[in-house]
Amino acid sequence: MQEFMGKDFLLETETAKKLYHDYAAEMPILDFHCHLSPQQIYENKPLQDIGEAWLAGDHYKWRIMRAAGVDEAYITGDKPYKEKFKAYAFALQNAIGNPLYHWSHLELQRFFGITEPLTPENADEIFDKASKQLADEKNYPRGLITQSNVYGVFTTDDPADTLEWHEKLAADESFKPLVYPAFRPDKYLAIDAADFPAQIKRLGASEGVEI
Repeated sequence: MQEFMGKDFLLETETAKKLYHDYAAEMPILDFHCHLSPQQIYENKPLQDIGEAWLAGDHYKWRIMRAAGVDEAYITGDKPYKEKFKAYAFALQNAIGNPLYHWSHLELQRFFGITEPLTPENADEIFDKASKQLADEKNYPRGLITQSNVYGVFTTDDPADTLEWHEKLAADESFKPLVYPAFRPDKYLAIDAADFPAQIKRLGASEGVEI
C-alpha cells in the first residue's frame, strides 16, 4: 500500500525525485509573501493548541469552511478552538484535490509526525496529539520557522502599521531569519467597503494628518 503523502508525494518521475531530494529539499526558504505576525515572531509565545495555530487568522482555511457550510461561529466566532478544529476537519474531508488538503496533511506529518488523514472521526485525537507538541519550545513560533530552514520572510503589512516589531526583530541577534515588511494597501482601494472612511482616517492619523 502506498504511503499517504509520503516522501515522494507529487514527485512522479525519477528525475523529479532526484532534483527534489538531492538539490531542492535542503535549500533555504525565502518567502516573499506570508501572513505571519511579526509581533508573534518577536514575542515567541507558545501557541495554545493546533486550533489557534491553524485557524486564528488563516483566511484560506476560513474560505473552505464557509464553502462547506460551516457556521461562522466556528470560523471567526467565539467557539473554542477544539470545536473550530473539528469543523475544519469536516470541511477538509470534502476538499481532496484542493491544495489546502495537501498543506494541512503535510504539516501534520512533517511537524507533528501524524501520518493518518484528518477526519471528523479522529479530529479529537489529532487535536490533542498536535497541541501537546506545541508546548515544546522547538515548536514555538521561532522554532517552527527555524526548523523549516527559513532564510527570510516578507510579512503582509498595512501602510498605517508602525513596523515596530520588524525593528525589534532586526535588532535581535538571537534570531537569524530575516523578517521584512511588505506593502499591502488593499483596504485603501476598496472605496465601497463600509469601513473605508475609518481606514482612511487611520492612515492619515499614522502620519499626523487629520482626515
